[in-house]
Amino acid sequence: MEKEFAGKVAVATGAGIGIGYEICRSLVERGSLVVLNDLDASVATEAASKIDSECRSTIAIPGDASDPQFIDSLFETALDRFGHIDIAIANAGITTYGSFLDYTVEKFRKLVALNLQGSFFLAQGAAKRMREQDTGGKILFMSSATGHQSHPSLVPYGMTKAALRMLAKGSVGELSQYGINVNAISPGAVLTERTMGDDPNFEESWGQATPLGKPATVKDVANAALFLISEKARHITGQTLLVDGGWASTSYVPDLQIPD
Repeated sequence: MEKEFAGKVAVATGAGIGIGYEICRSLVERGSLVVLNDLDASVATEAASKIDSECRSTIAIPGDASDPQFIDSLFETALDRFGHIDIAIANAGITTYGSFLDYTVEKFRKLVALNLQGSFFLAQGAAKRMREQDTGGKILFMSSATGHQSHPSLVPYGMTKAALRMLAKGSVGELSQYGINVNAISPGAVLTERTMGDDPNFEESWGQATPLGKPATVKDVANAALFLISEKARHITGQTLLVDGGWASTSYVPDLQIPD
């Protein structure tokens, strides 16, 4: 396999399972060094060891990716270990359900803290260090198809994901002069440990709702992510790539088991 990311150092939050894990695994497979974050220490450690049992190319740094102070320490640890930072992936996020009229202040603050505050300060911290290095870099946000089209019980969540699209677009004017590309991915329904655990009928329901006839796999989303953080996308910035099997074009929503 081509080692197109050889020598590159990537920092990814929320990467212990699911999409984030697959992105990290794919990066290491293609030559990258990876700093893998997850809130759960055991999950982060297990993920890193699965990718690289000797922990030479992948290190686990557990912690709260909504906390700007932790984010700063995450970058400092990455620099101490690998010397530079080339790629930052703001994958950490939570999905909370609830009607617009009943959504609580506590749920809202927790949602915004991770999905927006964490993503913003990860990008800011990465960009500052990339500017100091004077080598350019890639920043990727994890948005969602629900940031393009409304979804029942996910209004606040969709709002945060739409904001990430604007963050990618809005930062272009300031960061392009430093050779930093900023983009976002908007997955639709994706088969992950969490989605399958929340709803045993997830694959069947979303297969019927998705024009291409099936939900995405984590590899589908990771492939799109790797493209946007590769040199193949060096002239693409400020963009959001939908990876939803056509769902946002039709917006059909199946009957779902909504988690509490």
